[in-house]
Amino acid sequence: MTAFSHRSIVYLRATPERVWHALTNADESGLYWGHRNVSTWLPGAPWEHQRTDDSGIADVIGTVEVSDRPHRLVTTWAGPEGRRAEGPSRVSFDLRHWHDLTRLTVTHENLADEDERTDAERGWSAVLSNLKTYLETGHPLPQQPWLMP
Repeated sequence: MTAFSHRSIVYLRATPERVWHALTNADESGLYWGHRNVSTWLPGAPWEHQRTDDSGIADVIGTVEVSDRPHRLVTTWAGPEGRRAEGPSRVSFDLRHWHDLTRLTVTHENLADEDERTDAERGWSAVLSNLKTYLETGHPLPQQPWLMP
Protein backbone atom coordinates (compact mmCIF):
# COMPACT_ATOMS: atom_id res chain seq x y z
CA MET A 1 0.00 0.00 0.00
CA THR A 2 1.29 3.45 -0.93
CA ALA A 3 1.26 6.18 1.72
CA PHE A 4 0.36 9.69 0.61
CA SER A 5 1.81 12.95 1.94
CA HIS A 6 1.42 16.71 1.64
CA ARG A 7 3.96 19.48 2.23
CA SER A 8 3.17 23.18 2.76
CA ILE A 9 5.66 26.02 3.10
CA VAL A 10 4.79 29.48 4.36
CA TYR A 11 7.00 32.48 5.09
CA LEU A 12 6.03 34.46 8.17
CA ARG A 13 7.19 37.82 9.42
CA ALA A 14 7.75 36.51 12.94
CA THR A 15 10.51 34.86 14.93
CA PRO A 16 10.62 31.05 15.20
CA GLU A 17 9.87 31.42 18.92
CA ARG A 18 6.73 33.44 18.14
CA VAL A 19 5.58 30.89 15.53
CA TRP A 20 6.29 28.02 17.93
CA HIS A 21 4.20 29.70 20.63
CA ALA A 22 1.29 30.20 18.21
CA LEU A 23 1.42 26.51 17.25
CA THR A 24 1.67 25.12 20.79
CA ASN A 25 -0.26 27.53 23.01
CA ALA A 26 -3.79 26.19 23.48
CA ASP A 27 -5.54 29.55 23.72
CA GLU A 28 -3.62 31.12 20.86
CA SER A 29 -4.01 28.15 18.49
CA GLY A 30 -7.75 28.26 19.13
CA LEU A 31 -7.90 31.81 17.77
CA TYR A 32 -6.65 31.04 14.25
CA TRP A 33 -7.10 27.24 13.97
CA GLY A 34 -10.59 26.71 15.34
CA HIS A 35 -9.16 24.05 17.68
CA ARG A 36 -6.91 24.32 20.71
CA ASN A 37 -3.65 22.36 20.60
CA VAL A 38 -3.25 20.94 24.11
CA SER A 39 -0.12 19.17 25.41
CA THR A 40 2.96 19.58 27.56
CA TRP A 41 4.88 19.33 24.24
CA LEU A 42 7.47 16.99 25.74
CA PRO A 43 8.60 13.98 23.67
CA GLY A 44 6.28 11.05 24.34
CA ALA A 45 3.49 13.26 25.71
CA PRO A 46 -0.05 13.00 24.37
CA TRP A 47 -1.56 15.95 22.51
CA GLU A 48 -5.14 16.82 21.61
CA HIS A 49 -6.73 19.06 18.99
CA GLN A 50 -9.71 20.19 21.12
CA ARG A 51 -12.79 22.06 19.93
CA THR A 52 -13.02 25.69 21.07
CA ASP A 53 -16.62 25.32 22.30
CA ASP A 54 -15.47 24.32 25.83
CA SER A 55 -16.81 20.78 25.29
CA GLY A 56 -13.34 19.25 25.78
CA ILE A 57 -13.95 17.11 22.70
CA ALA A 58 -10.77 16.31 20.77
CA ASP A 59 -11.21 15.71 17.04
CA VAL A 60 -7.57 14.68 16.61
CA ILE A 61 -5.29 13.01 19.14
CA GLY A 62 -1.69 11.90 19.01
CA THR A 63 1.72 11.76 20.56
CA VAL A 64 4.59 14.24 20.51
CA GLU A 65 7.49 12.43 18.83
CA VAL A 66 10.01 15.30 18.58
CA SER A 67 9.99 18.64 20.38
CA ASP A 68 13.02 20.83 19.66
CA ARG A 69 11.81 24.33 20.55
CA PRO A 70 11.67 26.48 18.38
CA HIS A 71 13.02 24.48 15.44
CA ARG A 72 11.13 21.21 15.00
CA LEU A 73 7.93 19.63 16.28
CA VAL A 74 6.71 16.20 15.15
CA THR A 75 3.39 14.69 16.22
CA THR A 76 1.27 11.70 15.29
CA TRP A 77 -2.33 12.39 14.22
CA ALA A 78 -5.30 10.06 14.60
CA GLY A 79 -9.03 10.32 15.03
CA PRO A 80 -10.28 9.70 18.57
CA GLU A 81 -12.42 6.76 17.40
CA GLY A 82 -9.53 4.38 17.02
CA ARG A 83 -6.61 3.23 14.97
CA ARG A 84 -6.35 3.04 11.21
CA ALA A 85 -4.86 0.01 9.53
CA GLU A 86 -2.16 2.34 8.13
CA GLY A 87 -1.34 3.65 11.60
CA PRO A 88 -1.59 7.33 12.53
CA SER A 89 -0.51 10.03 10.15
CA ARG A 90 2.47 12.16 11.14
CA VAL A 91 2.88 15.94 11.02
CA SER A 92 6.27 17.68 11.13
CA PHE A 93 6.64 21.41 11.72
CA ASP A 94 10.09 22.68 10.72
CA LEU A 95 10.95 26.30 11.47
CA ARG A 96 13.94 28.10 9.99
CA HIS A 97 14.89 31.69 10.82
CA TRP A 98 16.28 34.07 8.20
CA HIS A 99 16.58 37.83 8.87
CA ASP A 100 13.03 38.97 9.82
CA LEU A 101 11.35 35.83 8.50
CA THR A 102 10.59 32.31 9.58
CA ARG A 103 10.05 29.64 6.98
CA LEU A 104 7.55 27.13 8.33
CA THR A 105 7.45 23.81 6.51
CA VAL A 106 4.59 21.50 7.44
CA THR A 107 4.80 17.92 6.21
CA HIS A 108 1.81 15.62 6.72
CA GLU A 109 2.80 12.00 6.02
CA ASN A 110 1.20 8.55 6.04
CA LEU A 111 -2.12 9.77 4.70
CA ALA A 112 -4.39 6.86 3.74
CA ASP A 113 -5.25 7.81 0.17
CA GLU A 114 -5.61 10.60 -2.37
CA ASP A 115 -8.85 11.86 -0.78
CA GLU A 116 -7.13 12.24 2.60
CA ARG A 117 -4.18 13.95 0.91
CA THR A 118 -6.57 16.40 -0.82
CA ASP A 119 -8.31 17.10 2.51
CA ALA A 120 -4.92 17.72 4.15
CA GLU A 121 -3.90 20.10 1.37
CA ARG A 122 -7.11 22.13 1.75
CA GLY A 123 -6.92 22.11 5.54
CA TRP A 124 -3.27 23.12 5.80
CA SER A 125 -3.68 25.89 3.22
CA ALA A 126 -6.52 27.39 5.25
CA VAL A 127 -4.83 27.01 8.65
CA LEU A 128 -1.47 28.36 7.50
CA SER A 129 -3.11 31.33 5.76
CA ASN A 130 -4.96 32.11 8.97
CA LEU A 131 -1.77 31.66 11.03
CA LYS A 132 0.14 34.05 8.75
CA THR A 133 -2.60 36.68 8.93
CA TYR A 134 -2.87 36.29 12.70
CA LEU A 135 0.87 36.61 13.34
CA GLU A 136 1.36 39.53 10.97
CA THR A 137 -1.75 41.58 11.86
CA GLY A 138 -2.72 40.39 15.34
CA HIS A 139 -6.09 39.14 14.05
CA PRO A 140 -7.17 35.97 12.24
CA LEU A 141 -9.03 36.19 8.94
CA PRO A 142 -12.60 37.53 9.34
CA GLN A 143 -14.11 34.17 8.31
CA GLN A 144 -12.83 30.65 8.93
CA PRO A 145 -11.13 29.86 5.59
CA TRP A 146 -11.64 26.08 5.90
CA LEU A 147 -15.42 26.65 5.62
CA MET A 148 -15.13 28.26 2.18
CA PRO A 149 -16.73 26.04 -0.50
